[in-house]
Amino acid sequence: MKLGRAYFGLQGAAGFLWWIAVFLSPPVRQATLGSLPPVTVAAFDVPLFVVASLLVAAGVRPVTWVVLGWTLLTTVGLFVYATVTREAAWGLLLMVAASGGTVLSTALVILGRVPTEWLIMGPFAFRTTRDTNRSSHLARTFRQLTGFWIFFLVVCPTAIVLLERRWRLDVEFPLTLRLLGLIALLLASGLGLWSAFSMATVGEGSPLPTAMAKRLVIVGPYNYVRNPMAVAGIGQGVAVGLIASSWLVVIYGLVGSLIWNWGVRPHEEADLSQRFGKEFEEYRERIGCWLPRFRGTTAS
Repeated sequence: MKLGRAYFGLQGAAGFLWWIAVFLSPPVRQATLGSLPPVTVAAFDVPLFVVASLLVAAGVRPVTWVVLGWTLLTTVGLFVYATVTREAAWGLLLMVAASGGTVLSTALVILGRVPTEWLIMGPFAFRTTRDTNRSSHLARTFRQLTGFWIFFLVVCPTAIVLLERRWRLDVEFPLTLRLLGLIALLLASGLGLWSAFSMATVGEGSPLPTAMAKRLVIVGPYNYVRNPMAVAGIGQGVAVGLIASSWLVVIYGLVGSLIWNWGVRPHEEADLSQRFGKEFEEYRERIGCWLPRFRGTTAS
């Protein structure tokens, strides 16, 4: 709860300083508000965002809902405004960041924690596969992988690139950087395929939670890092951003890594610990999550 209140305090102070900059600096006003009338916007934003955030920081918990509602409403409104008029894109990005921070901090203030278990509810809940046929494991795994790649590496980045250009935030990357992105994409995709094949053949399951492996996989790429599929996916996301010359797609890939690391991974590892017990605990002690530990790895 203290961390959540501290965030609201910083947010209120930052909002206050931003409004000072808006009225003193025409470039700041144009970049963040576009043609919106600053006095009119301030009449709503100062009490509902700045003052309300400071009240939450001071311990007035019910006001948290006011800040959350106003922040989300403002973000949606700026999204529409920036997309239609091609103005205030930087203000939109600031509000997107504020929305993320406000949602997390609201959970901390109201619940005392962030309920990350909501990320793995319903169709995303952990389930061990019931299939025993190896070809079924392989077919399901590569169907999942194909769908994952199409949605997260084609559909979402394409939408981000189009919006980035619409908002006039696009920057042309050097050719060398884009070529490095292509190399990184090939390497990360190869790691993803290797990991998926190991999961399907050795683990007798798939990488996604809807049909998890029956056996603990500690060979192949899993002999070097505990989560090679996540490493591959993050590498692919960042690489696609470099290839597309999109810094927002690069951020998209990095944000995905944070969500996975802090929101999903703890639940996944708790599930593995429950199912495989000492075998998984020894594996976790021996093998790093993100970076290889070359001492003490088993032979693949």
